[in-house]
Amino acid sequence: MSDIDRFRPDDRRGVDTLYRRTYGADAAEAIRLRWDWQHRRNPYNPTGQPGIWVAREGPTVVGQYPTLPVRLSLKGIEIDGAWGAGAMIAPERDRQGLDEALIRAWDRHSGAVLAFGPSEQPRGVIDRLHWPPSHLVPSFVKPLTRRAFRVPNVPTPFNRLISALIYPVVQVVARSRPLRAECEPIRRFDNSFTTLWERLAPKFDLAVRRDASYLNWRYIEPPHVRYSVVALKRQGEVHGYAVYRHRHEPLGRVTMLVDLLVDPDDVSGLKTLLRWVDREARAEDSDKVRCSVMNGAFRRVLRRNGYFNVKSTLEVSVKVNAVQVPRGFYDETEGWHITSGDSEQDR
Repeated sequence: MSDIDRFRPDDRRGVDTLYRRTYGADAAEAIRLRWDWQHRRNPYNPTGQPGIWVAREGPTVVGQYPTLPVRLSLKGIEIDGAWGAGAMIAPERDRQGLDEALIRAWDRHSGAVLAFGPSEQPRGVIDRLHWPPSHLVPSFVKPLTRRAFRVPNVPTPFNRLISALIYPVVQVVARSRPLRAECEPIRRFDNSFTTLWERLAPKFDLAVRRDASYLNWRYIEPPHVRYSVVALKRQGEVHGYAVYRHRHEPLGRVTMLVDLLVDPDDVSGLKTLLRWVDREARAEDSDKVRCSVMNGAFRRVLRRNGYFNVKSTLEVSVKVNAVQVPRGFYDETEGWHITSGDSEQDR
C-alpha cells in the first residue's frame, strides 16, 4: 500500500530517479536545471518547497504529481490555486490507481485545481472524479509568408501549388499597418504592471494573477527559454503588454504570441500590440504568428486582424473549491483569460 503525502526534502533523489526512469537522463537533467526557478523562486509558493504530491512505498518514490502554485482571480476575488502537470507512476505500479489517488490528494488540498491538455488516461481520472467539463483553448495562426501554408507529409510540388494559390491572401493579411500607441520593449516588469492588473482583474471571470512578481518570474527569469516583452503605453502610463518568442519548426520559422494583457474593451490597444508582434515576426523572417487565447473579446480582435482559427491541441480543466462559483461559470467561458503562457507546455 502506498502512502501519499506532500514532497519532503529527502524525496528529491527518489523523484529524480523516477523521472529518469520514465523520461530518460536528458529530460531529467533539463528538469534539474530549472528546479530552483520552477519551485523555490515561484512568488506564489511561500514555503519554497516543490508543490509535488508523492506516493511512497517505504523510502522508495513510486509516483508523483507535480503542481505549480498560482493565485487565481475570479472577477477580482483571489484564491490559491495550482496547475497540475500530470502524474508520473513507476512502470511496475502502473494501472494500480496511484494516479487517481495523487490527483485526489491534490484536489482536496487546493483552493482551485487547473490542468492543461490532459491525455486520455488523466482525462479518465478527471471524469471519475466528476470535475466540470474541459474546454478547448482556441488556437490562431496569422500567415506572414506563402511558406506559412506548408503541409507536413505531402509532396513538395503540392506545397508549392498551395503557396501559389494562397499568396494573394497572404499579401492582404500580412501587410504592415501603423501603430496606434507607443510600444516599448522592456526587460523587466515594474510595479506599474501590478497596478494594471489590479485595474483589469475584475473584467475577467477567471485568470491567473498577472502582477509584476509573477510576470518577472514567468517570462523574465526562466533559465531555459527566452521571451521578448513589449509594453503598451499612452502618455507614459502602461495600458497592456504582449509576450512573444521566435522558434524554428520543421516547416519554417514561427513567432509565438505567448501571453498578452490589455483591457478587453481596448480594441485599439490590442491591435497595436498585435501589429508590433507582426513587425517583430517579419524582422525575424517568421512565416507566421501563432497563439492560443480563450477570452472572447480578444479572439474577436484577433480574427479581425488576420488571424485564422486552426485546430487546437490545448484543453483546460478547472475546478474551484475555495468559493462557490455562480451558476453557468464552467459553461460560459468567454470571460476567462487563459493563454498558452499559462500552460506547462511552453516551459
